[in-house]
Amino acid sequence: MKAEHEKIYVTGIGVYCAVGNDRREFWNALCSGVSGAAEITAFDTSGHKCRVAAEVKSFEPQQYLSNKRIRRLARFSQLASCAALQAVADAGLDLETQDRARVGAVIGTAAGDYENLEAQYRTLIEKGPGFGNPLAVPKIIPNMSSANVGIDLGIHGPNLGMATACSSGAHAIAIAAALMRGGAADVMLAGGAESTITPLVVDAYACMGVLTSRNDDPAAASRPFDAGRDGFVIGEGAAVLVLETEAHARARGAEPLAIYRGAGMTADAYSIAIPEPNGEWAAAAIRAALQEARLDAADIGYINAHGTSTVANDRIETLAVKAALGRYAAGVPISSNKSMIGHTLGAAGAVEAAATVLTVCNGIIPPTINYETADPECNLDVVPNEARQQRVGAAISNSFGFGGQNCVLVFSSAS
Repeated sequence: MKAEHEKIYVTGIGVYCAVGNDRREFWNALCSGVSGAAEITAFDTSGHKCRVAAEVKSFEPQQYLSNKRIRRLARFSQLASCAALQAVADAGLDLETQDRARVGAVIGTAAGDYENLEAQYRTLIEKGPGFGNPLAVPKIIPNMSSANVGIDLGIHGPNLGMATACSSGAHAIAIAAALMRGGAADVMLAGGAESTITPLVVDAYACMGVLTSRNDDPAAASRPFDAGRDGFVIGEGAAVLVLETEAHARARGAEPLAIYRGAGMTADAYSIAIPEPNGEWAAAAIRAALQEARLDAADIGYINAHGTSTVANDRIETLAVKAALGRYAAGVPISSNKSMIGHTLGAAGAVEAAATVLTVCNGIIPPTINYETADPECNLDVVPNEARQQRVGAAISNSFGFGGQNCVLVFSSAS
């Protein structure tokens, strides 16, 4: 049975990132303006142009996974499964009582397991053919984040992996909700996971010129919308939301954190890496999201920015917001979590969706930290450096991926 107009509740969140390993740690750190950026520990950065990242700290997959499962899963899949299991617990969802054919998962991942890919390539070059790890392929391919969530939760509903670069996590949530509205599931685990802080990936992004060069001050390196921004801090992490139909959530007495209202998805069709310069199709995605949410620009009380801290992206996002919201744009607070957690790539849309849900749930807007010098081309209310207590009835979360793949999510307060 289709449920096109039924509300979709967000009832649980699982999250791992550079500033916290559950939603409470994550939220408290965001509201306190804590930076998770530091010198890279994952590998020896000698000779690298960029030597800073926002790594997940004190990750203990043993809390949720057996040692056998941990050995079989790449780090990004471990993060995804642990975030999903954490989210289920956070939602108070007892899977033993559920029809598991009506519970599914959509997880976004941009890259997959580059750590193992690089290691396997070194083995091939050094030893020749025949010495590879038989688990290499199941570890490396990006859809394994979603597949392993299905395995670890024992769920048999729709299971998809999304790969749309930096908007993968947001697209995963949008597609999961669309499946629910089409009647395919009552509950979906939706989000993103990424862990690609490796020599090849860090060097490749640095050679593109999109990473920061502030190696001497990692905590201040990510500075979205600031005139001195010079590139993003690469990050890692995962976030998974539990989405439930209103009927399902009410039947089990679940209290929603927020309501998922809708999404807008467009394509720049312009460049493999550079956003369309006028923000035309990013703006179109915002408008489409508002249309599906049945809201107007005047209803939006907060924007969770894509806000990468690159010169072009922040300027173009500003243009897109102005084009989409018109005369309301100047009065809407907009902040970037990436100033604290770095750019988690395929997980970014999901981690930032989690922050957006918590914003409308708690009535606190996290800041954009490291904001020192205003950029006249980014002249919106960027909530500089300190959190702001403010009731937010509805909020949007922007995600714009390489290749011009745009996804905007809308959430509203459940109260």
